[in-house]
Amino acid sequence: MKALTRSFYDRDTVDVARDLLGKILVRKINGNTISGIIAETEAYRYKDDPASHTYGGMTERNKAMFGQVGRAYVYFTYGMHYCVNAVARSSDYEAGAVLIRSLVPKTGIDFMSRQRKISDISNLTNGPAKLTQALKITKKEYGEDLTKRSNLFITDGLEIKKSEILAGPRIGIKKANDKMWNFKMTKNIFT
Repeated sequence: MKALTRSFYDRDTVDVARDLLGKILVRKINGNTISGIIAETEAYRYKDDPASHTYGGMTERNKAMFGQVGRAYVYFTYGMHYCVNAVARSSDYEAGAVLIRSLVPKTGIDFMSRQRKISDISNLTNGPAKLTQALKITKKEYGEDLTKRSNLFITDGLEIKKSEILAGPRIGIKKANDKMWNFKMTKNIFT
C-alpha cells in the first residue's frame, strides 16, 4: 500500500476528484488499520467557484486549501460534524480541495461500527460526516500529509473506467449548482 504521490494532487481539482474514485483512504489509529474505497467525491476550486470555502479568500479555517497539495483539509460543519478533503489544484489556481463524500468499507469494519454505533455496513460510511466519524477523523488530522504512510493517507486501489463514473451537481450547496463536480462510482465493486 504505497501512498499516492504529491504529483497526483498537483493537477486540476476536478480531475483529481474524478481520479480519486476507487482509491483507498487509510486511517491508522491505536494500532488499528481502517480503510475504505473512495466511492464519491466533490471538487471545490477557488475564484471560479462560489461554493468553495476559499471563494472569499484565505481564513484560518480554509488556509490548508491554499497550502501544499496532498494534505488533508478537515473542517467542522453544522456544529457537530467533521468533513475530510484532499488539497488538490493545478498551478492555475491558488486554492482547491476534493471533499471525500463516501467510502465502501474495506478493513477495520468492527472499529467503524463501534465508532458509529451501528452494524449496517451500507450505512457506515455513505456520507462525509459518517465516514469521518467511522474513521475517527477530527481536526487533529488537519494538514496531515496524505502522501506519506502516516495516520491518514490515500493509496491506489481499483481501476475505475470513465464509463463507471457518474458526474452530477454537488450536494447541499446553494451556489454554483451548474458545476457537475460531484463524482460517484457506478461500478459494483462487490462482484
